Amino acid sequence: MKLFGKREIVVASEGEQMLADAVKRIAQPSRRAFMQRSVSLGGLSLLTGCSTGDEDSISAALSRIDSFNDRVQGVLFDPTQLAPTYPESMITRPFPFNAYYGEDEVREVDGDAWRLELSGMVAQRKPWTLERLRALPQQDQVTRHICVEGWSAIGKWGGVSFGHFLRHVGADLSAKYVGFKCADDYYTSIDMATALHPQTLMALTYDGQPLPPRYGFPMKLRMPTKLGYKNPKHIQAIFVTNTYPGGYWENQGYNWFGGS
Repeated sequence: MKLFGKREIVVASEGEQMLADAVKRIAQPSRRAFMQRSVSLGGLSLLTGCSTGDEDSISAALSRIDSFNDRVQGVLFDPTQLAPTYPESMITRPFPFNAYYGEDEVREVDGDAWRLELSGMVAQRKPWTLERLRALPQQDQVTRHICVEGWSAIGKWGGVSFGHFLRHVGADLSAKYVGFKCADDYYTSIDMATALHPQTLMALTYDGQPLPPRYGFPMKLRMPTKLGYKNPKHIQAIFVTNTYPGGYWENQGYNWFGGS
C-alpha cells in the first residue's frame, strides 16, 4: 500500500516492486523534477501492466504516464484563463538567471545581424529583424516565473503578443505545435492553444529596458501559464507543424505540456 497525501492506493505485489523500480528511475536528475510533481493517480495505475525488473517496460510505463499527464493538462488548460499579475513593487530583484549552463556561458547575440527565421505552416516566411518586431504593438506584463526546481520569481516583461504575431504572419492556427530553436542550442515546443494565449509574449524588454543577454536577448518567449523550462531564450527560429517536435528537456523525460 502506498500513501499519497491523504489517499491510499493499493497496488498488487508485482506493482509494488514496479513502482519502487520506477521511483528509482524518477530519481535520475533528468526525470526527477517533472515526475515528482506530475505523476498522477491515473498515471500510476499504468505501472501495473509492466514486467518487474524489465528496464524497457519501466521506460514504457513512464512514457505512458508522461503522455497521460500531457493529455490531462491539455484538456484542463483554459486558453482564456489569465495567470495572476502583480504590482511592480513585487518584482524580484535581481531576477534570477537560469539555464542548463552557467551564467558565464551566456550567449552573446549581435542584435543588428540577428534575424528571426520562420518555417513550416506559415504563409509569410520573410525573416524578421529586431527593428521590425519593435515596430509591432507592444505590451507589458508583471508575472511570476515558476521553475520546475521549486523556486519562483516575479518579473516585468515587455514585447509583442505571440498570438498577434502568428496571425500577422499567416500561421496555420489549426496546427498542433509551435517549435523554437535558439542561439544557445536550446529547443522546445508548445501547443497552439498556449501560443495563442493572451499572455504569451515575444519578450523584447525586461523591466522597461532592452532584454539583457542573461534573460534571453534579443527575444525570448514568456509564458506565465508554463513552467520555466518551456520559456525559450535567444530565439532564432520559429516553426509551425503538426509533427511532434519534442524539446531539450522534454526528450530527457520532462513533461512536454509543462503547464504551471
